[in-house]
Order: sequence, then structure tokens, then C-alpha cells
Amino acid sequence: MVEVRFLGVGKPKPKRVIRVPLRFVSYLQATPLIVILGAFLLLPILMIGTVSFWDYDFAQMYPDFVTFNYTETLGSWVTWKTYLNTLKFAFIVWAITLFVGFWVAYFLAFHVRTSAMQSVLFLVCTVPFLTSNIIRMISWIPVLGRNGLINSALVNAGIVPQPIEWLLYSDFAVVLAMVHLYTLFMVTPIFNTMMRIDRSLLEAARDAGASGWQILTNVIIPLSKPGMAIGTIFVVTLVMADFSTVQVMSGGQSASVALMMKNQMSLLQYPAAAANAVVLLALVLLMVAAILRVVDIRKEL
Repeated sequence: MVEVRFLGVGKPKPKRVIRVPLRFVSYLQATPLIVILGAFLLLPILMIGTVSFWDYDFAQMYPDFVTFNYTETLGSWVTWKTYLNTLKFAFIVWAITLFVGFWVAYFLAFHVRTSAMQSVLFLVCTVPFLTSNIIRMISWIPVLGRNGLINSALVNAGIVPQPIEWLLYSDFAVVLAMVHLYTLFMVTPIFNTMMRIDRSLLEAARDAGASGWQILTNVIIPLSKPGMAIGTIFVVTLVMADFSTVQVMSGGQSASVALMMKNQMSLLQYPAAAANAVVLLALVLLMVAAILRVVDIRKEL
């Protein structure tokens, strides 16, 4: 019998193996993230920085390189007062959210025994966040208003002769709404950090005769600092960029940098708003850098 065999039939073709040097593997893996961050973070920031040097009038912008926008921003006393007012809101809201957030996280981490109940209570804390910030913010108006629940209860009880005016459309209302909106951003990282604390350290401190207060101040608080730092970054960044809460809850009687930028954009003053955005970004980055200098959060990332 004659066997006929065609060349190349029935034999697998050898596979070509492309070998990439190991030093390039990590760069290839990071390429998608670099592209996304470059397109949606770095490029918009560069565009804002470029526009901040443009000239403008009441109708349009002109590509140019002028420093007038920064001179107007940094040389105006009104602008400085607005920045100081924004920093005031950031400091007050940070202090309150840190106090409230720490004790809520402490209760969930050390006084709720089962992980199932911890999850349930933590989910209860997140229920208000199933609605938008605007709805949660506006919900305070019927509570704090002149004829709202609090004023009606105080007047009917005879505690005050007339409704309290500063409960709504004031700095108090702005701070209260911001605390309500942003406390969870402080609770979450602190709770996550506390759950990582080795419970044997607490037992060792008790065996050494430490009181509950000493355990709290010498063990729990120092080990919770990374979570506090992360929560601080979240809260401060959100407060500095918030304009809707200031506009609605103050009734137009308070100002913030973000609200000033929003008003500038509504007047088509985009280069001026871009200059304010650059200054605000630099200020926030300096604050974040100062926090990172004090607390090392790398082990929490």
C-alpha cells in the first residue's frame, strides 16, 4: 500500500511565544489605569489650568496668557473672606464629623459582638445615602423652618416666645446639613481601621491593669489614626467643593469658593472660575499633604 502524505497536514504548527522583559510587565499592566487617569483626570486639570490664563469678556473667551484672573482672585479681599469662610465650614464640619464618626465606629467595632449585627447596623447608617444629597438636605427645611417642627415644639411648650430665626438660612443650618451629609465618610474608614486592631492588644492592656480610658487613649486612638486621616481627607475635600448646601441652607447669606465658582460660570466668566479652581485645588492638595505628613495611611490602602 502506498501512503500519501501532504506536507504540513496533520502536524500542529509551532506556536510563536512572545517574551516580554519582566521590567516591562508592570508597565503594561498599569497602562489601562494610566490611560483612564490621564484622559479623565490629568487632561481636564491641564485644560482648567490652561483656561485660567485666558482672557474673556461678557460674551466669549480669548486664548491668551494673562495673569489677570489670578491677580483678581488673590488680590480681592472679598475672595479672601470667601476662602476663609469655606475653611471655617471645613474645620467645623471636620471636628463634628470626627467626634461623631469616631464614637459611632467605636460602638460598632467594640460593643457590637457579632459581625452580623455589625453589618446590619452599618447598613442602617447607609440607608439615608440611598437618596440624593439634595433630598436629604432639603428635608431639613421643614424641621428647621420658622414654622417647622423644632420651632413649633419650642413655642408650643413655652420655651421660647417666638420662633428662632437662626435655625434655618444660616451658618448653623449649613453646618448641620453638611454633618448629616458627610458623617458616614468619616465613620467608614475609622470603622475599617478599628476592625483591624488586634484584640489581643486590648486584652494585654487590661491584664496590665490599664483602665478603659487608658486603653482608649493609648491603644485604640493611636491605632485608629490612619482611618481618621482618610476620613479627614474625604470630609475636607467634600466640604471645600460643596456649593449646593451652602446655597440652599444659607438662603444666599453665606458664601463658599465652590459657590463663587458656580456664580462665575453662570456669568460666563470661565477663566476666572478656572483660576479659582486651580487655587482651590492647590489649597486642598496642601491640606492633604499636611495630613499625610502627620499620619501614614499606606497600610490602609
